[in-house]
Amino acid sequence: MPEKQSQPRIVVIGAGVGGIAFGVYLRRQLPQFDNFVIYEKANDLAGTWRSNTYPGCSSDVPSHFFSLSTDLNPEWDYTHAKQSQFLDYWRNIAIKYDLYSHMVFNTLVTSAAWDPKKSKYLITTKAVKGELSKASQPGKQLVEEAALEEQQDEAEVLISALGILEVVNFPKIAGLETFKGDLFHSGAWDHRVDLKGKRVAVVGNGASATQLIPVISEDPLVNITNLCRTPSWVLPPIRSEIGPVQKWMFRNVPLFMRLYRLRHYLNTDLFYGLVFANAWTRALFEMGLKKYILDAAPKKYHDKLIPTYTLGCKRVIFDTDYLKCLHRPNVTMNWDGIQSITEDGVITTTGERLSFDVLIFATGFVADDYPLRVKGTRETVKEYYDRNGGPTAYMGTTLPGFPNFYMIAGPNTATGHTSVIYTEECQINYMLQLIEPVLRGDLKTAEVTDHATKRYNDIIQSRLRKSVFVDCVSWYRKGSEGKVTSIFPGMSTLFWWWFRRVNWEDYNISGRTEEWQREQRRQEWVRRVLKNVARAIFIASSIVMFRAIWIGKWDALVQEVKHILAPLFPIIKGYYHRAMVLLA
Repeated sequence: MPEKQSQPRIVVIGAGVGGIAFGVYLRRQLPQFDNFVIYEKANDLAGTWRSNTYPGCSSDVPSHFFSLSTDLNPEWDYTHAKQSQFLDYWRNIAIKYDLYSHMVFNTLVTSAAWDPKKSKYLITTKAVKGELSKASQPGKQLVEEAALEEQQDEAEVLISALGILEVVNFPKIAGLETFKGDLFHSGAWDHRVDLKGKRVAVVGNGASATQLIPVISEDPLVNITNLCRTPSWVLPPIRSEIGPVQKWMFRNVPLFMRLYRLRHYLNTDLFYGLVFANAWTRALFEMGLKKYILDAAPKKYHDKLIPTYTLGCKRVIFDTDYLKCLHRPNVTMNWDGIQSITEDGVITTTGERLSFDVLIFATGFVADDYPLRVKGTRETVKEYYDRNGGPTAYMGTTLPGFPNFYMIAGPNTATGHTSVIYTEECQINYMLQLIEPVLRGDLKTAEVTDHATKRYNDIIQSRLRKSVFVDCVSWYRKGSEGKVTSIFPGMSTLFWWWFRRVNWEDYNISGRTEEWQREQRRQEWVRRVLKNVARAIFIASSIVMFRAIWIGKWDALVQEVKHILAPLFPIIKGYYHRAMVLLA
């Protein structure tokens, strides 16, 4: 690895969980590399866990699986931890890996453009005034410090870690900006507003709304109307407190915490197989969930709360006492839909006027666009997306025409069933295989081909067209009804398998060294040999088994298998003892 002053430079946009995870893997896999910076427009890190501070904010993915595999945490208080503990976790990770020294806060990246002469991205940044990391109200933009000039940076490698929970989504409703009361989004909660004694409208009934309404409605002086449009599939509660005995076992019993995490991994893939990939078992789940919803919710809402769309085509909701809180006298549901907003409330599609002091929009995020101007050799990311009918990328990670540009949590990398941290780790491992040769000087640029990108997305969209994800309107799709641009159509295991290594034939490479090419040929030869050996073993084993079945000599087969495996036992035993020494 070259000395720092001569090292290529990496710029990471965003210090959310994706940006932090990239920094962690960079530190672990390339400890001698130090020429990188992480720009963050807010005044602190952790992205969604920093910005989403609404009452009741927590994870709907198990905490032990919603954290880095490199840094398991035995101290989670709940199976599905709350926002504050996740924020502390990511801050501690940044301290452990000395990432704070590489982070520049209150700095907005306004644009980036590839310079073919320098083979670098020219990056423009601007200081941000105050703590506005997101527009908390419709039409309200980040306040930029006018007194400071734009700053320039350059980097051989550009990483976009903006994530998919970056820009809050306000629905297009007439009169939205005329409301005279307090109005804000759940993703940018205004803690200055006291809800006590107020008439509060919560717009939406997705994950955020169903977490915050049970909490704010605990105060009987807060009068809440939940303005809904489409019912959600609500699953029974899953959160429970982790006791001191289990925490002790996580801290002291070897591999216990790792196996606990593995269990969650297997459960999520099982859930995918039963709900997303199998119509028969999905129908059984729907029957059970209908009964749960009807048993838990007030009878007057029964005809509104059961979805008419297929389970899984939208993000499922885990109940956090939402259905139970609908029994409270200070909570009302309204399913009429909003026609317009007035100075003092809303007008429903039935013409009814409802007066409110506070409007809270729990209406999700913009997931079908790219908010930053990044220009490659031909066009911007947004122009590429528009030309392809929505967000499109190769492996959800890189685009043709954008050398050395990689996206964490890019198109079709989200899932409806597993941990986004897991998928981001798979992505980061993949992109570091592309980045490391650049940092070592073995090649100058790697740019995915148009053909490979089209081939990959043809496969993705073909699988999605046959999936449950096209059965309803959702944020998974471009414009809610277009092609599915957010979701990966498969199990977590398939995601890992596809991302385990780079297929260099799908990339145009410039500036490669002869040594690097020799190494690639050697690795390809080794893979081919191993594949042929595995194929030969499979054929030989099949012949032996077929012969045993044909002549009925099972005892002979067992003895033959023992004879083959016997020499392997001492080797396996040696590796086991070596592993125990390392773990100790």
